[in-house]
Order: sequence, then C-alpha cells, then structure tokens
Amino acid sequence: MQTSSRETYDLIVIGSGFGALFFLDRFLKARPKARAIVLEWGSANSHEWQVSNNRNSPIAPADAHVQVPDQKPWNYTIGLGGGTNCWFGQSPRLHPNDFSLFTKYGVGRDWPVSYDDLERYYLEAETIMNISGAEEMAQIMPRSAPFPQPAHRVSSVDRVMMNAQPDKHVPIATARARVATDDRSRCCATARCNLCPVDAKFTALNGFKHLLSHPKIEWVFGAQVMEIDHSAGVATGVRYAKDGREETVDGDLTVLGANGIQSPAILLRSKIDEGKAGVGVTEQLGFEVEVLLDGLDNFDGSTITTGLNFSLYDGEFRKDRGAALVYFENRWSHGLRKEYGRWRQTLPLTIAVENMPLETYSVTLDVNRRASVNHGTFSDYAERGQKAVLDSLERILTPLPVERIIFRGERPTESHIQCSLPMGTDRQRSIVDPGLVHHGIRNLIVVGSAVFPTCPPANPSLTVAALSLRAADLLTRSA
Repeated sequence: MQTSSRETYDLIVIGSGFGALFFLDRFLKARPKARAIVLEWGSANSHEWQVSNNRNSPIAPADAHVQVPDQKPWNYTIGLGGGTNCWFGQSPRLHPNDFSLFTKYGVGRDWPVSYDDLERYYLEAETIMNISGAEEMAQIMPRSAPFPQPAHRVSSVDRVMMNAQPDKHVPIATARARVATDDRSRCCATARCNLCPVDAKFTALNGFKHLLSHPKIEWVFGAQVMEIDHSAGVATGVRYAKDGREETVDGDLTVLGANGIQSPAILLRSKIDEGKAGVGVTEQLGFEVEVLLDGLDNFDGSTITTGLNFSLYDGEFRKDRGAALVYFENRWSHGLRKEYGRWRQTLPLTIAVENMPLETYSVTLDVNRRASVNHGTFSDYAERGQKAVLDSLERILTPLPVERIIFRGERPTESHIQCSLPMGTDRQRSIVDPGLVHHGIRNLIVVGSAVFPTCPPANPSLTVAALSLRAADLLTRSA
C-alpha cells in the first residue's frame, strides 16, 4: 500500500455506533474547540437507501469477520450509525442488581459502576433519544424524572397481565416515537423496525444529524482501521486502509467504538491486551414461544413489542441460573390462527436469558488478521435459565386464558455483542477502568457493549449510551 502524509487531531473516533456518537457529542459540547475525525469502515447509507435496498449496509456481518462453521451467527451493522440502524429501539435500563451480580448472588462479576452512578446518564440518554415509557417502570428501575414521551398503547393481553401483576408487567420503554417529533414520525407498528419505513425510531441519522455537518468533525467513510499506534503507554495514532492506501492519523485521544467483535480485533492487531482482548465475547440466549389463547384477541397495541414481564428477571435463583426478560409481542411472528373468528387469539413471546461470558468464548485473528469468533454452546447457567422459563410460563401466564404453549425454537442471534473488553478495577480481569479508560494506555477510551462485565437479559443500547455520556463527562471534567 502507498502511505499518505499524517494529520493530527484532538480526538480520533473509531466507529460511529451508540458508544462512539454519544461520547463524541458530549465531548464536543464540553470541548467545542476540539478537532475530531471519525473513521468509519462502512458507508453513509441514508434512511431512504436502507429501506429501498432492504438492508442496513452493503457490508454483511459474515463478510466482516470469519464465521466459524456450525456456530451461532453474529449480527451488526457496518456503516454510519452502526447499531442505531439495525436495532429495534427496545430501550429498557438494566436492573439495579445487574451491577452487583457477584456480591448479591456469588456468580459472574460486579460492575465497577452502580445503577445509581448511571441513573442521571440513563435519563440524559432517554432524553436525547426521546424514549417512550410508562411511570410503572419506576417500580422496577427507580427514576429521577418521567420518560420524555408517553408509553405506547399496550395490547389487551398486556392489560390483563398488568392488572394481575402490576409490579412485574409493564409497558416497554422504547426509542420508537409514540408522538411524532420534528425529526421522527410516530411508530407505524408494521414490525419492520430494523428498516423502519417511517423513520420513527432513534438513529444516528435523525438523532445526531447535527454531528454530520459539525464544523469540527471530519468524517472518513470506507476507512477500515487496522491498528492503533502506541508507544510507552500512549496511543499516538491510528492506521487504516482506504481505497487501496494505508492512511495514518495522529491524535491526542483515541476512542475505540467499533463493536464487540471488531474492537478486540483492532486491539489484537495492535498488540494491545494480547491474551485478554476478545475473551468472553457473548450475547444473551434468545428463544421464542407462541401462546394460543382462548377467547382473548391480541395485536391491538401501537408498536412491535408492547409489554415486558420481569417475573423471572431477578431473585435468589440467579445464584444457579440466568435471569430472563419476557417480551410480549404485538406482531404475528408465527402467523395468525387458522380457526374462523380466532385469528388474533395468539401471543408471541420473545425471551432473552442472561449468559455467562465463558473464557472459552473468544475473538481471535485468522491468518489474514481478520476477526474470528469462537463461541460454541451457551453456558449451563443460561441453559438452566431457559429451562426455568419454560417450566414457569404456565404459572406466569395464569391471568390469561391459555389454551396451549408452543416452544418455537432458539433465535440465531440477539444482535447484542457483549463482554469482549470488560470494564473493572482489576487489571488482570478487565481491559478498561470504571471511566472506560484503558488500563495501560491512558489516552485510549473503549466504548460500546464490549465493556460489559456480564451479559444481563435486557437490551444493552441504552446502557451503552449512558456509559459513554458518563465517560465523556469524567474525562472532560477531570482535565
């Protein structure tokens, strides 16, 4: 490859997903004179392009890493906005006890931050994304202020469950607009959230569009980052490939926010954290169930998923098995019923179960220095959690007129890549500190769900955003 001349920036950002953009936005608000460059492997694909081409990016995940035969697939978006494109907008907070799993239940790890540490940043992220939610959620996850938007209309099924289990069943918190805004339409409930036809969910393209024309940000697309240059514990620059050339930029601060697979691969290629980077990469065990109902119609809610049931999320059982979050769907995932007059008497459930980030899970490099993921089967902890859900569903659904419960199989992926670069205070067991600063390279920040020490059942995106806002605040206030 040919090599170009080098330029120097105050901030180099690798990737443009949740972690990277929430950090970048907060950093530049605190340091308005800072000059930043964003290196994005993918292209800038407009909302219209994504909908018309029926995909989020021209680069498929299977083309971006080595897929080990007979193992689970991994889903992510390489392109402007990263996961803000392909996500469905599910935005629950993590449970307060998710942050102290080892202290409370003797398994996994404690996070080096608490729910209370993140609460104000959860609220700020919800405000930025205009999250729709209900006050009932505060019974489970305490809040210091209401949701920015009202909750979506729940289904008839949800109303029965909420009346019977008011402290366990609540309307979902979601980044799909209940009320139209200047930048987003109201959710159309067509169940095509990864390619939302009306642009109702929060994405980088509608929520952070001011960054795309920011005078202090240079955007470079088609830039595949190969390595982070470093010397004597200091990151000095980033090398990337673009259009057959090797380019290098220098920077005072580097933010690594590719994703849970590509971020550890970049560290491995850079000879940073060899032996630790990528270890533990995982996601939740997801599966689907269909509940046939006797005389109760479903699908009258105002968004794709309307209710969350927390009956199996937290408790002493977590000493032995994974927590589970049950999603009540407002879409006919398995089709409508065939019996005349009973077409809507069915309830699809999606269940996510907490998994343990085993040391046998790993991101490595193949002979061509491409990311390769070895995951294998889910942990016994997750498998026991799944069995407990299936054993308990009939009891949990007692308020409903249940005719039959049908297991519809495990989901290939939850698109939630986590735990490959965990945060912590112990340098032997973690990659970054509680402020997401790399233990050994103090001008390197790692953002995204890769920094999660454990893999709770709730969707990670809101927590990623909150952690990034907090990291940017800690950094800019301490300097």
